[in-house]
Amino acid sequence: MDRLWAPWRMSYITAPKEATSECVFCRAAAAGDDAAYQVLMRGQLCYAILNRYPYNNGHLMVVPYDHVADLTEVSDAGLAEMLQLAARWTAVLRQQMRCAGFNLGFNLGSAAGAGIRDHLHLHLVPRWDGDTNFMPVVGEAKVLPETLDETWQKLSAAWVATQG
Repeated sequence: MDRLWAPWRMSYITAPKEATSECVFCRAAAAGDDAAYQVLMRGQLCYAILNRYPYNNGHLMVVPYDHVADLTEVSDAGLAEMLQLAARWTAVLRQQMRCAGFNLGFNLGSAAGAGIRDHLHLHLVPRWDGDTNFMPVVGEAKVLPETLDETWQKLSAAWVATQG
């Protein structure tokens, strides 16, 4: 049996579940409490948010405010802001997380692995040399050494500092 220590998951597991069809990205965009939703920053057409089920520490997403499912539904200005924010966030993540590289990508449709297929989002996943170690290869488990709240505090403060 695989066991992985992830204490932040207990609050999710034990919390009452809302029966809602509301989009999690739209809910986060409309919320006034960025810390509760782990929204890192808000742009004019898009915002950045931590992934609640990250592949690695620092895994964030750039999300348009508009509830659209496909790249063809986003304005040219929205697409430009998504990529501009992705570029700026790679610089912040590189400085704060000391990562060596990134995977950036869209999962368009359930066949492509989209967990949330109705609201477009761009994944930014920090990578380190050797971050595929024995845990995911042999143990089929990923270890994340920092809580999402700690990552949110660090990255949101770093973003503010870059706005100088």
